[in-house]
Amino acid sequence: MTEKILILDFGSQVTQLIARRVRELSVYCEIHPFNHIPEIGDDVKGVIFSGSPCSVREEDSPRVDMSLFRGKLPLLGICYGAQLLAHTAGGEVFNSGHREYGRAKMTKVQSSELWEGVSEDSQVWMSHGDTIMSVPENFEIIGSTDSVKVAAFKIKDESTYGIQFHPEVTHSLEGKDMLKNFVVGICGCSQDWTSDSFVDSTVANLKEKLGNDKVVLGLSGGVDSSVAAVLIHKAIGKNLYCIFVDNGLLRKNEFEEVLESYKNLGLNVKGVDAKEQFYTALAGLSDPEAKRKAIGKTFIDVFDQEAHLIEDVKWLGQGTIYPDVIESVSVKGPSATIKSHHNVGGLPDYMKLKVVEPLNTLFKDEVRLVGKTLGIDPNILGRHPFPGPGLAIRILGDITPEKVDVLQNVDAIFIGKLKEKGLYDQVWQAGAILLPIQSVGVMGDERTYEKVVALRAVTSVDGMTADWCHLPYEFLAEVSNDIINKVKGVNRVVYDISSKPPATIEWE
Repeated sequence: MTEKILILDFGSQVTQLIARRVRELSVYCEIHPFNHIPEIGDDVKGVIFSGSPCSVREEDSPRVDMSLFRGKLPLLGICYGAQLLAHTAGGEVFNSGHREYGRAKMTKVQSSELWEGVSEDSQVWMSHGDTIMSVPENFEIIGSTDSVKVAAFKIKDESTYGIQFHPEVTHSLEGKDMLKNFVVGICGCSQDWTSDSFVDSTVANLKEKLGNDKVVLGLSGGVDSSVAAVLIHKAIGKNLYCIFVDNGLLRKNEFEEVLESYKNLGLNVKGVDAKEQFYTALAGLSDPEAKRKAIGKTFIDVFDQEAHLIEDVKWLGQGTIYPDVIESVSVKGPSATIKSHHNVGGLPDYMKLKVVEPLNTLFKDEVRLVGKTLGIDPNILGRHPFPGPGLAIRILGDITPEKVDVLQNVDAIFIGKLKEKGLYDQVWQAGAILLPIQSVGVMGDERTYEKVVALRAVTSVDGMTADWCHLPYEFLAEVSNDIINKVKGVNRVVYDISSKPPATIEWE
């Protein structure tokens, strides 16, 4: 039985960060919406309430039945979670008149297990409009800042704590220590959840779950589907059938290179050249979502056709990871538009396959650690994320094989140079975008009117937020020069310096 911490999500933008910090302590945790509380078994060692954009003073603000947790399990309320604990116990929570946002110094008012090894004055990060003004008699104030008297509290005779700040963000310099004090010291978690233990338990579970059944899995060449495939392969061997579809929208030479890399993993992989089917389906489409849907439908048709060639397949393997799961069961219900390229997404009912998703409890960086434990080629594990619809959403406007050829060549120069100059691993994701405009140029003595490409490179941890990558000017100059000289039809190169938010990583 794996010990776990339960995180109840009240709608904060940084709830996933709490989970990441807990997992960095080698402790397993799960995020569940406050209105979908799972059954609490002996494996749950403690509970964390997240922050929220709501105010506890609002009638329809998120609430939970405190009797499920208080006095029964160690409990930590963060920001809104702390305010909710105070408010429901009869404390006073008011609007402070201004939003308290940014760094603050928290002073330890009382000694506490939560402060073990924490400095007397510790820098923390505040982000709240409401403030706890007073607490009931059985609450002990254990931490204050200059402007917030009740920055942290403990409820007497309970392992229940509340903190007004966000320990999960890096600006709270000792936040991880505080979370460790709660998770390890107060909850008593043993810190034995590692990539090795994950591989052992997952392979054992897959063997039991799948038995001698056959599984079909669509490979993309990326980290998630590759790690999922190797895990399933370790459990059932040749009963795993992998299909790698060339949709004509991959990077230059990617189909051949990826198939070659899979040979070394011992996987049973079939490569399918379906370029023409995809180009036909995309003909004349310019709207991004229409392109996504056409690609998704064509992929399903091709995948279904190939899957039917394998007799008695019972399961569909997918590389779904934890952020996908959280997004589809969020506090506000499923996202308005869950993009149609998530994994295989939306396979038709008539395939009647059960789904197996061995990575659906892991974040991206954890998937890479598991891949490393499995001995997967670092070139696969270190690959930048690549969108499911491929170059179709990096070609603004309609798709033609000629445009794909141009962008593949531009992309190959850009990515190749990043690797050559030792910059590839410093970038989270990079690529080129073909713009639906032409610009005037001069080549030799001739005036040209040709295509414009934009280069995009970002740094990020998980893609939720991203900053544009400050690549050296000399490097950008060399890449631009190479592209214009070597890719026929391009006479201008621009560099995208937008961060996410407000921009997104991809242009479509």
